[in-house]
Amino acid sequence: MTLDDLRIFVAVCRAGSLSAVARDLSCTQSAVSQHVKRLERETKVQLLERHPRGVAPTAAGRLLHAAAADGIAGLDVALRRLDELACGETGSVRVTTGATTVRHFMSAAVVAFRSRYPGASLEFRTETSSRSCFDALASNTLDLAWITVGGPISGIQQRCVAELPWVLAVRADDPLAERTRVDGADLAGIRYIRPPEDSSSRAHLDAAFTKLDIRIPPESGVADWDTAILLVELGLGHAIVPALPDRRAPADTDPVRFLPIPALPRLPVGWAVRRWDDLTPLARAFADSVTLTGTDPRDRTSTDRTYGRADR
Repeated sequence: MTLDDLRIFVAVCRAGSLSAVARDLSCTQSAVSQHVKRLERETKVQLLERHPRGVAPTAAGRLLHAAAADGIAGLDVALRRLDELACGETGSVRVTTGATTVRHFMSAAVVAFRSRYPGASLEFRTETSSRSCFDALASNTLDLAWITVGGPISGIQQRCVAELPWVLAVRADDPLAERTRVDGADLAGIRYIRPPEDSSSRAHLDAAFTKLDIRIPPESGVADWDTAILLVELGLGHAIVPALPDRRAPADTDPVRFLPIPALPRLPVGWAVRRWDDLTPLARAFADSVTLTGTDPRDRTSTDRTYGRADR
């Protein structure tokens, strides 16, 4: 039984597919299967069972997967910390997040981090939803994920950094642009440019609409908030977006206006990790540096507020 055997077995359990792991590792499916078979010979139990759409761990396989995943995660953290001790402040921080997050939430933090740790590197991996960010964290290849904070996720710890109010983006020549705010009832008549279907922000809004009994027929869909605002500027509809922290004060010449929607519950955003205690010093330093400068202090929450502690 080797460490590679366990790593590949954990990857297969996570992916539910031998062929998917083989593609990721640029090897044959037979090579992946040999690692699993070696584990089964040594443990003398069946670890995987085949299904029409892939494989799943047996009861024994789930037991080994849980132990191996925790052990590998701890070993990876230890190896990275040893590397940082050997190399000084020249390690790396790996972050997964949405396409527009770095621009709106992390620009100042990136500059401050690079100034403080010039020898360290920052690596960003783009995902399309909080769910895919959680999956990336579970793979032990990343340190931090910037997500929409939600309910507890097994094996993941979430920490809220800020709660953002929602605003309605409208063209400056739209009749609504004369308003100072928008009520829930006013939303029923908008041409709604909605967020991606699998995004956490979309689920947050849909839940709020249901609770407030608001029905808005969608006009079109987009992949991110910046694209939604661009479509508003082009006259293709209205967008409901968070009041992003880097947004400057509006000017009379701006083509788009942003109107507060007090009826909608704020959007909690922040960090997700496997375990806060396992973060490297560099990763913790970068997480702490994202303070969302530029937001109203009332829109921030304590960084000590933690959700969904990992099941241990």
